Amino acid sequence: DAMARRYDSRTTIFSPEGRLYQVEYAMESISNSGSAIGILSNEGIVLATEKKVISKLLDTGAVGCRREKMYRLDEHVAVAVAGLTADANILINKARLTAQQYQFTYQELMPVDQLVKRLCDIKQGYTQFGGMRPFGVSFLYAGWDEQNGYQLYHSDPSGNYAGWKAHAIGANNKQAQNILNQNYNLEECSLLDAQKLAVKVLAKSMDSTSLTPDKLELSVLRYNSETEEVEFSYVSDEELEPLTSEINNEADTTR
Repeated sequence: DAMARRYDSRTTIFSPEGRLYQVEYAMESISNSGSAIGILSNEGIVLATEKKVISKLLDTGAVGCRREKMYRLDEHVAVAVAGLTADANILINKARLTAQQYQFTYQELMPVDQLVKRLCDIKQGYTQFGGMRPFGVSFLYAGWDEQNGYQLYHSDPSGNYAGWKAHAIGANNKQAQNILNQNYNLEECSLLDAQKLAVKVLAKSMDSTSLTPDKLELSVLRYNSETEEVEFSYVSDEELEPLTSEINNEADTTR
């Protein structure tokens, strides 16, 4: 509309209604990117993302291409990304550096909420200074620390962040959020339940008729009380196969 056109050329100008259109556009761009889901269970955290293979010639085993949407920031924190991956790489490097500097200074792992806040401060700066566009990326952070145990956070281009029990970002996120609302229960949610629910939500929010392991990435973050270490692992295609088959069969029977 004409009003928006007059005030959307810079990130730093408020419209008369008090809106920052460029920041809103950045959030809108994320709604058009691949889905990402985070689910908190009582045994750990599950992150799941849609994997778009744009060409069969793409070498998915190459360094830097293997994981397009999930990254480990530190021993105890990982993120799933929705939006511009190139923008995400800048923030991920900053987060890794911040976490290492904290550990070097205090000889302990950085609390998850502090790391999230530090990244959000950077994101917020890009909405307030002239000549810079906001980062076109949202993150789901999965982490564990001694102070607060398992934590799942979401941050958007404005620099806002919040803690969630389960959350969906990217394409069809409203539909995905509705499914999570209906099916999620923290008290009864085991790690396997969380994985099944994540696959189910992705199956509904993706545009494909049947879900196969090569169309998604799934990872798990959990605290091992015996070794006293946080373990982060990717779920292999072999382990994903029974989960996707089960969800596809459910979909077939409900049709």
